[in-house]
Amino acid sequence: MSMKSFPKPSELPVPAGAEGWEKIYPYYLVFQDALREEEDAKFWFCDSQHWPTVFKPFETIGGEFAVKCLGQYNARHLIIPNANGIEFRIHLGYLYMSPVPVPEEQIADRVPHFQERVGYYFENWPRLLDQWHSKVRGTIAEMETLTFRKPPAMVPLADIRDGVAKDGSEQLLENYDRLIQLAYQNWQYHFEFLNLGYIAYLDFFNFCKEVFPSIPDQSIASMVQGVDMELFRPDDELKQLAVLASQLGLQAAFENTDDVEGTLARIAATPHGTAWLERYEQAKEPWFNFTTGNGFYGHDQYWNENQEIPLGFIADYIRRVDLGQEIMRPVAALIEERDRIIDEYRELLEGDDLIAFDQKRGLAAQCYPYVENHNFYIEHWTMGVFWRKVRELSRLFHAEGFWAEPNDLLYLGRNEVRDALFDLVTAWGVGAPGGPIGPVYWPEEIERRKGIVEALKTARPAPALNTPPASITEPFTRMLWGITTEQVEQWLAAGDDPNAATGLRGMAASPGVVEGKARVIMDASQLSEVQDGEILVAPVTAPSWGPIFGRIAATVTDIGGMMSHAAIVCREYGLPAVTGTGSASTTIRNGQLLRVDGTKGTVEILDEPAVAGPSAHSHNHEHGHAHV
Repeated sequence: MSMKSFPKPSELPVPAGAEGWEKIYPYYLVFQDALREEEDAKFWFCDSQHWPTVFKPFETIGGEFAVKCLGQYNARHLIIPNANGIEFRIHLGYLYMSPVPVPEEQIADRVPHFQERVGYYFENWPRLLDQWHSKVRGTIAEMETLTFRKPPAMVPLADIRDGVAKDGSEQLLENYDRLIQLAYQNWQYHFEFLNLGYIAYLDFFNFCKEVFPSIPDQSIASMVQGVDMELFRPDDELKQLAVLASQLGLQAAFENTDDVEGTLARIAATPHGTAWLERYEQAKEPWFNFTTGNGFYGHDQYWNENQEIPLGFIADYIRRVDLGQEIMRPVAALIEERDRIIDEYRELLEGDDLIAFDQKRGLAAQCYPYVENHNFYIEHWTMGVFWRKVRELSRLFHAEGFWAEPNDLLYLGRNEVRDALFDLVTAWGVGAPGGPIGPVYWPEEIERRKGIVEALKTARPAPALNTPPASITEPFTRMLWGITTEQVEQWLAAGDDPNAATGLRGMAASPGVVEGKARVIMDASQLSEVQDGEILVAPVTAPSWGPIFGRIAATVTDIGGMMSHAAIVCREYGLPAVTGTGSASTTIRNGQLLRVDGTKGTVEILDEPAVAGPSAHSHNHEHGHAHV
């Protein structure tokens, strides 16, 4: 291969119009000239799996809380012997990560701490997981109580008589601080069980590799599949509502689901409409606290606030039910296949190995559902409430003239919002005729920042930075992101590969071979373009794309490992998948005929583009909704 390393951060060109981009993010999130030697010595990979779009300043909160809290469980809670946390930086608007190794001489000392702590969780899993649900729901419930309202022009006389001695503005400041604290709190809870789920799976995975050296990775994954995951509940609720609507003869009411009020009124006017609407209301809480995105962006659209999205999905499911298609996930078939594979491998073992196999598989199967289920409670439900409250606060500022658009708060960092709040309450408290300074300062600054963000979006992120290590051993990097030694070598050789125009190689994430036409989707706003039987090609898929998995024939992504959401969802829907190809979304064109081999991890491009659609080149859109 011609390259031995990826570009250094300083070698990447800054897109025209994005000059000064570093200043819109906190100092600790950008590479520092004073630390260039140390930072250039580390290998960084881009996590476009979770953050495929350029960060607006306020949105860095998701990346910061997620990666910091992941790290604390490796390094401070569980004391994982060979893995500390992951350092992270934003470069040219995208998030880059560098796993922190544990020095060889410290590993042995960490083992007994790790065994004691992890052992306690595994021995008390059901009780501790129940406790986790209570903690997380409690945080969400408190978040719902927070409000952002302008204090009264005059303190009520009752407050004078009661000696309250405050003007109400303190509640605005306290509620903002509390909103940030509560989001942080649930992100800490997020990782309490996640790493344990990976650890239990990896323990089983490594044991299988030891006793069955030639076992495919997918066979190991299959032995814990077919579970009833809460992450699939939103999609399952829509399917049940569609079946009910079909049975009740409500098809005509779903002709224009973009008109939410009209659709619900048409349903209500039918003889059986009330029964269907009661079932619809039951499904909404909590399962409509669900986004078409991934919860990390302020522009993510949630079902409960944009009901045209779930209604559109229901309409498509009704169409498919009436055509006689099977819309339910093949759970029974998955369980049958799981049990067949388990029996096949159990027959090859005896004695202690058989006992160990059963114990490790049982533990992995118990812990595995959390790897996806937490996603509903944190990324979707918690962050849905969080972003709704952020928009409420942003509208308050907008009404006071601080910025031109209702959601422009997203162009401030979260600590700048605190300053803006104090500016606002100071003007109220002082009663000066000129009012706060913000309306003079922020509109121009926000327009400047918008220009920078738009300019950063014109360039796709480099997949990695600097020189990769000789081998990548950190387990989460491999399992979640699919960043393996082989994958990095493939990225490095991408420019030298004479076969790049005819095929790609990635992670064999979900078995099966299928041929079909490519549909390149760069973000959720384009999901309505997906046609039955097409092969979905995307930088990454979100778990919330479940309603289209029944339509597609296979999935191909740029990033992701065996435990990525795309891999898990495809296995649970019985679809072939190749993840971690590095460049599928920019190499493949709409309409090309593909052969996807999810068993081998290969994607063949069988012809020239039939349709040179705009999707393959467009950068992420932030508006529009997905309905099919």
